[in-house]
Amino acid sequence: MKPSFATRALLLLLVPAVYAQNNTLSPKEKAAGWRLLWDGNSMHGWHSAKGADVPVDGAEIKDGVLHLRSSESHQGDVVSDDIFGDFELTVDFKLTRGANSGVKYFVNDKVNEAAKSVIGFEYQLLDDDVHPDAKLGRNGDRKTASLYDILPAAENQPTRPIGEWNTARIVVRGNHAEHWLNGVKVLEYDRTSPTFREALAQSKFKDFKGFGDASDGHILLQDHGDVVYFRNIKIRPLTAHSK
Repeated sequence: MKPSFATRALLLLLVPAVYAQNNTLSPKEKAAGWRLLWDGNSMHGWHSAKGADVPVDGAEIKDGVLHLRSSESHQGDVVSDDIFGDFELTVDFKLTRGANSGVKYFVNDKVNEAAKSVIGFEYQLLDDDVHPDAKLGRNGDRKTASLYDILPAAENQPTRPIGEWNTARIVVRGNHAEHWLNGVKVLEYDRTSPTFREALAQSKFKDFKGFGDASDGHILLQDHGDVVYFRNIKIRPLTAHSK
């Protein structure tokens, strides 16, 4: 049965209403201290990882979605102007086939002085079924929602198919951190624990002095040369460190 004219008209009215919910805060979120880290229509509050005075390269904004384009230079990383200590962060992301990206936190300029690329604690975003990185590292610590190259996320995580939206959530309170994916906690760690320290000592970050000790830092969206989409980037500072 074909939908009636009235039904089609109602659906057309509902589409803008659904879209309008993206990149906005509900009264409840505002009362709880949430803020939009990305406003949905500009790069205000963000800068290139190459420097605050360098134009953001490789990013497009369309229909309330931040699109990091494929680039061979991998120089399109975008970094929040603000720094955060304890926080709760949520990000909607959508990968394309074979894509590799990440959301980094505790991005610290001092740690990065000796790095070839901007490093930080990385919530990995990856097409686990296609990208070869999923089979590298140790025990799956390069798969989606893992703390990249350090600690793996839980197996059988609730990742939605490539081309669909997923929601990443990162919670940091002191040395305790959690990675969530689509409402399910998939990783929890303490930076002072022997498990974390041993994993860090075996990672590619082992020679970066102070890498695991940052008390605050920027948030970064990674350009790894693949097409990836972001929206609804929201953060709730939990300490006075955040500014």
